[in-house]
Amino acid sequence: MYPNLALFLDGEWVSGGGRDIQPVINPANGESLGELPHASDADVDRALDAVARTANAWRDVSAYERAKILRRAAGLIRERRDAIAFAVTLEEGKTLGESRAEVDAAADIIEWSAEEARRSYGRVIPGRVPEVRQLVIQEPVGPVAAFSPWNFPVTTPSRKISSALAAGCPVIFKAAEETPGSAVELVRAFHDAGVPAGTLNLVFGVPSHISERIIGSPIIRKISFTGSVAVGKLLTRLAADDMKRVTMELGGHSPVLVFADADPVHAARTLAVGKYRNAGQVCIAPTRFYVHESIEKPFTDAFVQATRELRIGNGLDPETTMGPVANSRRVAAMERFVSDARERGAQILTGGRRDGGAGCFFLPTVLRSTPDDSMVMTQEPFGPLAPLTPFSDFDDVIRRANSLPFGLASYVFTRSTETALAASAALRCGMVALNSLALGLTETPFGGVRDSGYGQEGGTEGLEAYTTKKFVSLM
Repeated sequence: MYPNLALFLDGEWVSGGGRDIQPVINPANGESLGELPHASDADVDRALDAVARTANAWRDVSAYERAKILRRAAGLIRERRDAIAFAVTLEEGKTLGESRAEVDAAADIIEWSAEEARRSYGRVIPGRVPEVRQLVIQEPVGPVAAFSPWNFPVTTPSRKISSALAAGCPVIFKAAEETPGSAVELVRAFHDAGVPAGTLNLVFGVPSHISERIIGSPIIRKISFTGSVAVGKLLTRLAADDMKRVTMELGGHSPVLVFADADPVHAARTLAVGKYRNAGQVCIAPTRFYVHESIEKPFTDAFVQATRELRIGNGLDPETTMGPVANSRRVAAMERFVSDARERGAQILTGGRRDGGAGCFFLPTVLRSTPDDSMVMTQEPFGPLAPLTPFSDFDDVIRRANSLPFGLASYVFTRSTETALAASAALRCGMVALNSLALGLTETPFGGVRDSGYGQEGGTEGLEAYTTKKFVSLM
């Protein structure tokens, strides 16, 4: 059953009351799942008052007690796994297998944050004279505004919420309007686990208005945002007025470098899995494929074959291996990318069009010999498009890979340790995977450089992002 949609304000579920509403659409069939209430200005102010009131009380809860609550939340999410995954698939479109894996990952993230709460260590710095003790103490930064996108509606907010709560910070969570049911179920688990009223609040609404009102308040001391570059830069400018801390994960356009000594078939089939996960709507998805000219044909043949083996359909169907894109805007965007590539001389080896019938389905697409100045090679497609292009020289492919302002993730396939180390050192990005897709793990930092953002979530860095360091000199 799809969840009842509501705001969560100061420990209460709130809906109705003449608030603006919007329909939530199932991208697999275009049907309405429910009506989502938007937060009024008074609702936002209530959430702000709640985090202001609870900030000191939650800060004073011991790290051990905060950890117990977070572990209970992780346990509840595991118990409710199937129901939460069902909601994710209904409103976002990904397969049930992918949704279940996302819920499992969210529980792991929250459990990791629980343990990190007990390990928010400071340090002692030796004094210059025996009578001096010098301490560095980590303290919660204060009330947090967390903004999360629709493509991973459980794991992405889990990182933000659990890290903030673990550090001792109350949270206002602004979730994506496309995937509100997932957000409701996530917040419900935290509430049922014992997070005190007012310490975690959930709002929906017109993103620009909600974000300006929340970030504009002096109550908020930290912003964590995952989304587009343009919006991230705008929110960073808003945060600068009050010198608020920010963590920005702003997407990428991940280059893939497949060198001559790589196994072309293994690389192609591995990368196809990463490319079409969640219909390509993944910020770290392999996106720009640079394949050495000596193995271009076997790589391309294997990649096209793997693409054609995908079964497109409703994510609730156990036979489906790729669901719809999230909304009609993404379908239109895919058509623009393909049209531009075709006009610039690229070959469409498979796909290249929307699937017929109801729903937001676009066929997984492989483009060959895609020019570097085409839209799909310069703008993040965020969909099931794989542009392949050959290269012949190490320095040239590194230049091409680094030519865009983005710097989130990169992928390198080679049997040479020397090439792997040289490429990982030369690529300007926050994360590099060598011969695998192993990025975005619970215990590892996640973040980019340049236009892909600032700061990290996950790993030990995730908790540190929600703390400040205080130096104490004692004599």
